[in-house]
Amino acid sequence: MRPAALVLAGALLAGCSAAPAPDGMTGSIPASTTASASPDPTPSDTPVPTGPACTAEATSMDLAAQVGQLVMVGVDVGLSDAQRSVIRRNQLGSVILMGRTPGGARQVAAVAGKLDALAGEAGVLIATDQEGGLVQRLQGPGFSKIPPAAEQAKLSSAELVAKAKGWGRELASARVRLDLAPVADVVPAKFRATNQPVARLGRGYGSDPKTVSAKVAAFSKGMRAADVAVAVKHFPGLGAVTGNTDFASSVVDRTTTAKSALLRPFKDAVADGADAMMVSSARYTKIDPDHIAVFSPTVIGLLRSWGFDRVVVSDDLGAAAAVRGVPSSQRAVRFVSAGGDLALTVDVATAEAMASGLRTAAKADPDLADRVAESTARVLALKASLGLYECG
Repeated sequence: MRPAALVLAGALLAGCSAAPAPDGMTGSIPASTTASASPDPTPSDTPVPTGPACTAEATSMDLAAQVGQLVMVGVDVGLSDAQRSVIRRNQLGSVILMGRTPGGARQVAAVAGKLDALAGEAGVLIATDQEGGLVQRLQGPGFSKIPPAAEQAKLSSAELVAKAKGWGRELASARVRLDLAPVADVVPAKFRATNQPVARLGRGYGSDPKTVSAKVAAFSKGMRAADVAVAVKHFPGLGAVTGNTDFASSVVDRTTTAKSALLRPFKDAVADGADAMMVSSARYTKIDPDHIAVFSPTVIGLLRSWGFDRVVVSDDLGAAAAVRGVPSSQRAVRFVSAGGDLALTVDVATAEAMASGLRTAAKADPDLADRVAESTARVLALKASLGLYECG
């Protein structure tokens, strides 16, 4: 029931940014970045309502409607005919706002109204990448200029909470309720000069897992205080790699293990009640050498083993070079089969193939159909936590 910038070659991609930026990160350098991670997290005191009510709502939907909840498509404020058609035909329940927003918050709120008219009974969840610095999609009147994470790290935690609350209020006023941020990737000292997706773009909070964890918590607390959910990214981390998965077909982490201290910010975010986690499309040879993370039951299973039963969202499965070798029709299938929930594509041309492929595969595989229903319940629960949907 429904209740009351990255710019390169003209494309904006989710999760990672391609715009150039100076090298360098803030934060102290730990003595070791391969030691044991933080202690086991305690249960969050702000649970998302994932109980029988959301499960019942999910299972009452037909397969097409369920699949529609599991694909997030990129749109711009112009909302093209192609974008409208794909959303309507596939009953898509979430979007990520892309491109320029010269009209600022009013323009974004206006497109939100148009998206409402296209959405099905489960409504629409509007997301964006509002990290700060080079990765701030929404700009113009009504949106503050957000400093990059490397600058945010210089603020005290209390100051960052207050700043993030203000940035979150700007998003909420424009009806954007999910921020695909903050970046929890720890960049070890030896990678600071060569790490393209985080260090070179100033997107990280530093090289010390404890410091990064504290800043991720502060940013998240501020956003949630403004009723904006966060998707912490890019699990299990893009700090110990060189290439950018948006543009390199093979990005490999040969450092991070399942017990690495580099995972601390993610593990602490789970304990802190993160609304969602974004999984990267790099390959982690010491966790699962056979699959990139978004298609890895082992990587996603590690996250679930910490007690995380909220939404797992993919990094871009549309235009990113890291998934180029996988047919579009199989990308959402592989992600959901691995345990993921919300398959993100910034490219409207791939959204239909992803949704169609998942529908076809789930019709032929009862186990996958059950996985689709489980993920649908998680997505509906996230919407319910934001007042966008009512379970039960």
